[in-house]
Amino acid sequence: MAFPLLLAACGTAGGASPQDAGPPRPGGTLRLGISSNPDCIDPQQVSTNASVNVGRQLVDSLTDQDPKTGAITPWLADRWTVSPDSTSFTFHLRSGATFSDGSPVDAAAVKASFDGIKALGAKALLGSSYLAAYRGATVVDPATVRLEFTQPSAQFLQASSTMSLGVLAPAAFRHTAEQRCQGAGLIGSGPFVFTSLKPNQNIVLSKRTGYHWGSPLWRHQGEAYVDKIDFRVVPEPGVRSGSLTSGQLDAITDVQPVDEPQFSGNGFTEPVRPNPGIVFNLHANVTRGVLADQKVRQAVSKGVNRPEVTSTVLTPNYKPATSILGTATPLYTDLSKELAYDPEGAKALLQSDGWVPGPDGIRTKNGQRLTASVLFSAVFNQNQSVLELIQQQLRKIGFDLKIELHTNAEVTRLQQAGQYDFLWYNVTRADPDILRQQFSTKTNNRSKLPADNPLDASLNEQSATVDPAKRKPAAEKAQRTIVEQAYSIPVFELTQVLGVGPNAHDVGFEASSRLQLFDAWVSGS
Repeated sequence: MAFPLLLAACGTAGGASPQDAGPPRPGGTLRLGISSNPDCIDPQQVSTNASVNVGRQLVDSLTDQDPKTGAITPWLADRWTVSPDSTSFTFHLRSGATFSDGSPVDAAAVKASFDGIKALGAKALLGSSYLAAYRGATVVDPATVRLEFTQPSAQFLQASSTMSLGVLAPAAFRHTAEQRCQGAGLIGSGPFVFTSLKPNQNIVLSKRTGYHWGSPLWRHQGEAYVDKIDFRVVPEPGVRSGSLTSGQLDAITDVQPVDEPQFSGNGFTEPVRPNPGIVFNLHANVTRGVLADQKVRQAVSKGVNRPEVTSTVLTPNYKPATSILGTATPLYTDLSKELAYDPEGAKALLQSDGWVPGPDGIRTKNGQRLTASVLFSAVFNQNQSVLELIQQQLRKIGFDLKIELHTNAEVTRLQQAGQYDFLWYNVTRADPDILRQQFSTKTNNRSKLPADNPLDASLNEQSATVDPAKRKPAAEKAQRTIVEQAYSIPVFELTQVLGVGPNAHDVGFEASSRLQLFDAWVSGS
């Protein structure tokens, strides 16, 4: 199956150009600076970028996803069939793949791995949502496994390409979840194997010798080029950038907007890719205060100047939101007209709804001020600056946005308790079903929608088939409903911006905008 061509733009994925650097050379160590300490490196448990970028290198997945088209392609499985109701997926495995302990990647191992992810429950932060309706797996024969679900789960085909459902050996599950987080028993079939972990310092992975079952999407086959990947934890952005410019690191993640100019030219490059999934947005609780009023929510959306956010606080590498989904998401729909900046329209909408300007410029109605708060955490360095600019923009239409900084744990607690007006967040996933996970009344229901809302039907419909031609109309309707009803106010697309030095090459992205390091190589100084 194939998805429509995506609108994602990727920057140069390497250091010097291939013509300058010559052909890829095996050997050496890629020293890669990351922005936070991975508390866990088990790909089946992790969710943060730093953790996912490490874990992705250790495991293979049943399928892969083309970052250019969104198409699901073979990897550990060379073919598959899906039942008409999308509740049963049968995978036929390629021969010859083994785990790092020498055991075969066969149907029994796949079953053990998926059963193991399901058993992790909430510890499988992403996998548990992908497998929410997982009934179980059947070993049809040594090379064939059937995975079954209690309800239509079209999203599972894309999920099978992610590191969160990466396959671990049966022996891995003899270790506790906590042990696997620290690398003990982390036995995958991927192109790299775990070597060492020093908390808040570094994680080292080594090349898997004899590896020859890589994804056909990769640039070469056989073993990885580099002997080792040394992920070095460097939280301070300025130190991370300085370490790259001084040659102490070969590449870094999470280049901040203020540091971007120093990596354009002089042998440095900035590979970039927008994250697929839900963009950074103000997600409204429609049962709270003024946000229960649809016209208020719609006015807020009209009052946000998205291009000003990206041009003032961010850089040209970041795109203003043109839908609730990012442009790199399969089945994304362009709703840029509906999200155009229209402050006069916002004022007119509020005035017609009975909201009149007060002495300080903030509108009131029946003695109530037009105000709401937004909860956020500092998961992205520029979050506070972005929200402060939005706060200024909304004051121009008479809306008072209060900004509340919390820890990740506090935001989660308040969200689960429903104690919020707006939530500020993004979620990365290269599949439109991420909307169902956040908006459906049967899942997270972050908008606190009632059972008879106009959104659930299209969310359910898009989850019922893997056929993109049938799925696209439902996915488009869901995006349009969210934007038109202003259940959420999309603002900008998160972009992964890397800094790559002159000696590093082909540091790239997979479809979820996570690092793909199999093709990476280093040259001498």
